[in-house]
Order: sequence, then C-alpha cells, then structure tokens
Amino acid sequence: MVALGDSLTHGTGATPDTSYPAMLATLTGWEVVNGGVPGETAAEGCARLPALLEDHQPALVLVLLGGNDFLRRMPEQGVIDALQRCVERSRAANARIALIVVPRFGASGIANAPLYESAARTMGVPVLESGLASLLARSAMRADPVHLNAAGYREMAGTLAESLRAVGLLDR
Repeated sequence: MVALGDSLTHGTGATPDTSYPAMLATLTGWEVVNGGVPGETAAEGCARLPALLEDHQPALVLVLLGGNDFLRRMPEQGVIDALQRCVERSRAANARIALIVVPRFGASGIANAPLYESAARTMGVPVLESGLASLLARSAMRADPVHLNAAGYREMAGTLAESLRAVGLLDR
C-alpha cells in the first residue's frame, strides 16, 4: 500500500513510527509506504505518484491531499483535477485507490470538505473517513493547530482501517 499525501501523511507532529501509515501497517499487517511530503498541494502530490507506483507497485493507493490547497485558498477544482489524475494513474498501474476525506478550516470551525464525497462518486472510487476533523478539534490529539500527535495518528489509523474494511479494501 502507498499512502500518498502531505504533512498529515508524513506524520508531522509525531515520530516516523507513529505516523498514520506506520500505525496502519501495524493494524493491518500490510506494508505501507509513507509517501507524505509536508507542504505539498494536491497537484504536487499527484505529480509524484507515477514514481511511487513504479518503485513500489502497490495493490492499493490511499490519497490524503488538499489540505495545503485549502490553507492557501486555492480553487477546489484544482484539488478535484489532481485527484482525478491520481485515480487515472493508479488505475493505469492496476492499483486500487481510495480518497481520504480532508477537513477545511472555516469561520464556523473545522469540517470535512464535501468535495471528496462527490469527487469519489464521480470517479467511481471509495472515499474513506479518517476522523481528521474530529481529531483536530480535540487539543489532546493535536501537536499544533493543523497536525496530529502520536495519539491522534493512532486513532486516525484505526478509523482508516475500519473504513478500509467497510468499503471492502481490507479483510475483516
């Protein structure tokens, strides 16, 4: 499995062995490659995907991108276009793919960005709930306002494992 993403995938706010990909590997027994690069936009992350697909030949790609686009107030369509490229590239490499919901910060707090549900439906791929919005709303789970700590990443990995089971991408 390749976990493609930004600082939340990288594990910023925790140690490499407590990042969500490392915790997900422990929970699932799968080898999970951490393809997280802090600061990346969705377009930048998806541009790296072909090399990750070639190097690791994963059965599954998890994509957690868009948070930096939101923080920079970039258009949502750019995130959707990048996610579409990720889906196309994964399918061309015969890898299954799932999108992970990313929250947005707004005037009324933090909430899941609805674009992931609609984009996943349009693209015909599963969308996974990560619990990020609720975790980032809890100070005990955060290292800073936009990153989790080890406990937060552990809980996120558990939620993702359940989501993977629910959509049939992980054995029960």
